Amino acid sequence: MNTRIEHDLLGDLAVPAEAWYGVQTQRALDNFSITGVPISHFPAFIKALAMVKSAAARANRDLGALDARKAEAIIAACDDIIGGELHDQFVVDLIQGGAGTSTNMNANEVIANLALAKLGHAKGEYQYLHPNDDVNRSQSTNDAYPTAVCLAIQFAAEPLEQAIISLKESLEAKGREFADIVKMGRTQMQDAVPMTLGQEFEAFAVNLGEDIDRLHEASKLLCEVNLGGTAIGTGINTHSRYRALAVNYLAEISGKPIVSASNLVEATSDMGAFVLFSGILKRFAIKLGKMCNDLRLLSSGPRTGFAEIMLPPMQPGSSIMPGKVNPVIPEVVNQTAYQVIAGDLAVTLAAEAGQLQLNAMEPLIVYNLLNSMKMLGSACRTLDTRCIQGIRANEEQCARHVDNSIGIITALVPHIGYSNSTRIAAQALNSGSTVRELVLAEGLLTEEQLDRLLSPRSMLAPFTEG
Repeated sequence: MNTRIEHDLLGDLAVPAEAWYGVQTQRALDNFSITGVPISHFPAFIKALAMVKSAAARANRDLGALDARKAEAIIAACDDIIGGELHDQFVVDLIQGGAGTSTNMNANEVIANLALAKLGHAKGEYQYLHPNDDVNRSQSTNDAYPTAVCLAIQFAAEPLEQAIISLKESLEAKGREFADIVKMGRTQMQDAVPMTLGQEFEAFAVNLGEDIDRLHEASKLLCEVNLGGTAIGTGINTHSRYRALAVNYLAEISGKPIVSASNLVEATSDMGAFVLFSGILKRFAIKLGKMCNDLRLLSSGPRTGFAEIMLPPMQPGSSIMPGKVNPVIPEVVNQTAYQVIAGDLAVTLAAEAGQLQLNAMEPLIVYNLLNSMKMLGSACRTLDTRCIQGIRANEEQCARHVDNSIGIITALVPHIGYSNSTRIAAQALNSGSTVRELVLAEGLLTEEQLDRLLSPRSMLAPFTEG
């Protein structure tokens, strides 16, 4: 392999000749082989890093802190990366020591080498344009990295939100499709009172849809950034007007309502917004997992379970039992939910581990937030297209459950009293007779009255006088 030699604080090191990254990225590759998940796995993060570097270059150019020719080359390089070029050169593992320094330097080096090419120089000829002196001017990892993270999370939330919306719409469509199918509701795994299958799916839709607003609310907190604070929030090595200029440029480039934090020292060490966002992802994962638990129960059988719905068959379910088809899509979504819940715990622990003016565990927070959003988005799309849209109702089974259930006695309580209802329920359970048969046998109500009181219209909503 052809190499070039680059130099840093620790000395000389060989870097692949064709690589657009440099010596510090190479050291991170050698040091941090943890997850096998590089920055390039999350294009939104690369895009955000390039936007931060572009905003900084523009501000430095305006203030005369960076030669205009260099600044324009850096801006052009950032534009290429924002457009999707050289993402494969962002190779550092997401989880790393150094509070994100290796990620920041990976970006600095790729941008510097791309800018050098635009200026007619070879990779590594940093005497003409330097990753630290020029691309990283007026910045520290400690403000550039978390600012990029705030942007990346907002970008990554957009496809997740669309996936949730599509899933919600599919659940709503099933709610309408199943609106007239009466079934038994259940509490504590026991028969409760009748409802429609449509109401059950409408409730799923509302339950998941609520978190779209929660994501919006949490994203607003991520619009407050510490760019310009450099190392610990004091703004050392920056022009007095740099902070405002850089933040304004970043808002313009990103299209997000980015503003500067009121106290950069506080903002540099605070992980509160990330903890809150992670909590919302966990909340959604819990809801999604609970719904998949219900889907598996409702489709259980097909002969010896609830069997009130039929999930679309996706693949054979057993290597030994012929004809078995498992609810594999809800199962994989359940597992996704467990991973997101575990990721939230990791975020919590990492946020608490911050010390003094910086949190060195931020890479773990970044990894889990971006990974959880990616997994949840994929899970929602898979559940939507490969399960929800193809669900069919087993109307006959739903009707049988209602007819055989003792739970319908609840609808008769206002008319025959709680004591009579309790006695009839016990007799039905012990004898195997239906509630209707026993009530008629005792003459507590007429057949006409029972038809009216046990009709779907009467049992599915509050009654009206007259």
